[in-house]
Amino acid sequence: MKEAPTTPARLPPGAPADRLELMQTFVRIVDAGSLSAAAAQMLSTQPTVSRRLQALERMLGVRLLQRSTHGMRLTEDGARCYARAKTLIADWQALAADLGDTAQSASGLLRVVVPHAFGQTQLVGPLVEFLRTHTAVDVEWLLRDQPPDFVGQGVDCAIQVGEVSDPAVVAIRLAEVPRIVVAAPALLSDGAAPRHARELGALPWLAFQTYYRHQITLQHGTTGELCALQLRPRLSSDSLYPLRTAALQGLGVGVFSAWLVQEDLAAGRLLHLVPQWQAPPLPVHLVYPYAQQYPARLRRFVELMRQHAMPGVMDGWVAPSAR
Repeated sequence: MKEAPTTPARLPPGAPADRLELMQTFVRIVDAGSLSAAAAQMLSTQPTVSRRLQALERMLGVRLLQRSTHGMRLTEDGARCYARAKTLIADWQALAADLGDTAQSASGLLRVVVPHAFGQTQLVGPLVEFLRTHTAVDVEWLLRDQPPDFVGQGVDCAIQVGEVSDPAVVAIRLAEVPRIVVAAPALLSDGAAPRHARELGALPWLAFQTYYRHQITLQHGTTGELCALQLRPRLSSDSLYPLRTAALQGLGVGVFSAWLVQEDLAAGRLLHLVPQWQAPPLPVHLVYPYAQQYPARLRRFVELMRQHAMPGVMDGWVAPSAR
């Protein structure tokens, strides 16, 4: 870590010095015992040091030093200014050092908004790893399916499923989520599974209204053929979990993220209908507002999410070959 400077930086000719630099110069003059000695220590010139002293005196409206052929001494106001200036400079250097440490090491509170489904399952592993690695960081893990108000809600970053249209945010693409058509075996009363996507239109439907409600388009994995289905859902919801439960109980057909129903398919509780057809995959992004600087806790979280790239979303899922 770069240490906080103990001397003011040299200013270009004609540039005004700020208040802190003027006080630093004044303290150096007093400590060095003369303007020439202070100038030498600061790698500056005596006229520059003298101008800074005069500027501080004009700013405060008092005389700080009495100078004569025999030397210089502090005035009463100068003595008070010297004591206060040393305190202010020390406080500033402590603040700069503290913020410098914060900029390099992750600490503080990180507020993250994640969709309910991912936030309860897929992302918990990376979250735990992040917290174990960065022990000075605390996380508020907020389960919400709608894009956050970063400023109004004090949110640092969010996981967003779907395309990102907000030009005020940085969007890092983490993964794409395959979506497939599933239903319980009990829904197929005659036991005959649909052979073409258009046959799905005759079945009762469950709609995830965030992405589809009254219409959905499926695409053939090999030929690229598109099939648009008009739907009249028996049940629609903005959450995947009640729809999955309804599908398991045979209420209707639904389009689900493949990772969410993978175990149900393996156990035979759900069937993968028209496996050669899929809904368009959903992109998953990590988003956060544009800023000139970011706290270390956010930078480290972004790095971790990039490395993991949503483990488990694609793991173990292999799209069936077209038939």
